Amino acid sequence: MTTSFDWKLPRGTLIHGKWKQNRYRVERLLGEGANGKVFLVERQRTWYAMKISSDAVDLQSEVNVLQSIAKQRQAGRHEAYLIDVDDFRNSDGVDYPFYVMRYIRGMTLFDYLAKQGMDWFPVVGYSLLVKLAQLHSEQWTFGDLKVENVLVGDYGRAELVDYGGVTGFGKSVRQFTEIYDRGYWNAGSRTADAKYDLFSFAVLCIQIHESRRLAALTASLLPQNRAPEELLKLARVNPVLRTMEDWLSKALRGEFAHTQEAAKSWQQWQHKHSRHAPSAPVPRWMKGLFVASAALLATTIYWLLRAGL
Repeated sequence: MTTSFDWKLPRGTLIHGKWKQNRYRVERLLGEGANGKVFLVERQRTWYAMKISSDAVDLQSEVNVLQSIAKQRQAGRHEAYLIDVDDFRNSDGVDYPFYVMRYIRGMTLFDYLAKQGMDWFPVVGYSLLVKLAQLHSEQWTFGDLKVENVLVGDYGRAELVDYGGVTGFGKSVRQFTEIYDRGYWNAGSRTADAKYDLFSFAVLCIQIHESRRLAALTASLLPQNRAPEELLKLARVNPVLRTMEDWLSKALRGEFAHTQEAAKSWQQWQHKHSRHAPSAPVPRWMKGLFVASAALLATTIYWLLRAGL
């Protein structure tokens, strides 16, 4: 049985790894999820994010997933996500497992759009789709895709955080949040695949623009009446969401063949309906991102054709 992890780590607390002897100084709490808390910590003048849990088995499963992803990406130029894994003993003499990951600087999705303006929404959305496409190409579903698990850096570059819900294709999704879950909306199973994340992404789009109406809708609907059409009805009352109704419909109904197709369709919507581009100059990473996504799409189509699909 899992016990709750409800104690606090004040700023300046030193965490001493039991096995590897690494020391970390706690700066502040970054967030908390279903199976632990994440703290901003410092070691040798470098900032990291440390996740601590009361459930060793659950945290180890998460570590195993991160290690598998790291091995798949060794040939690429991706920065290491997982830095350290160890245990530490708190003031009550209880050992808790933790892992340390790179710290991603950024703002929450809501905060970023509130500061920079909603004109950045299409850019952030595309960046997030490319992140998901990479994960899906490696046969992983993010699972617990929600506003809280997306950070946005300079020029709208999106990053996924908290990999606790990442699940291999074909398995039951490890963690999810009901409002983003296609099973909750009677739109499909909780079996991990790319379409599961695309459904969550569509709900995220609706929440960004109509959070109050979405909350009211979920509170009023009976379980048997939940359906993608109810979400589309909500989208039709918003001027921005109404322009992307076709895209939302395909994502909510699982009609995109793969995430690369969804990203390409998003680009087409973006070019057609964006009234004006963000005022900041386009960074090099975004230019490369468009090229990389096109190459990924071409590769996917090649293998689908070769397989006779």
